[in-house]
Amino acid sequence: MENTSTLTVPADLWPVADFFFRGLGSEVNLDNEAEVAVLFRSFFLLYLTVVALAIATFKLGFARKLPLAKSIVVYAVLVVGTFILTLILGLNLPIAESLMVAALILGVYRLRLHKERSGRESRQS
Repeated sequence: MENTSTLTVPADLWPVADFFFRGLGSEVNLDNEAEVAVLFRSFFLLYLTVVALAIATFKLGFARKLPLAKSIVVYAVLVVGTFILTLILGLNLPIAESLMVAALILGVYRLRLHKERSGRESRQS
């Protein structure tokens, strides 16, 4: 009797996670190095997506410029926090999708705010 370690990949993933984990199938054989490499690559790509979207959302939503030391601390906490969230909840909840929507809404808001301010400045001069 052969002892094989397998990890079941959920079939009902959210769209972004499903895009990255598409090539795995329904189970990952943990004894197969190629399948484990694809699993880690897929998780890493999902994590990088979540980090990029979280940074974009933070930059669009936070109005003030922070000093360098505070920015470093904020981004370090953001990177560690998104790793924990992606590891624990990345396959079960639409984290990347929610961050996409938040970044899109904040981007539209910032664009409209910029147009309004530049229109106000041109009327004053």
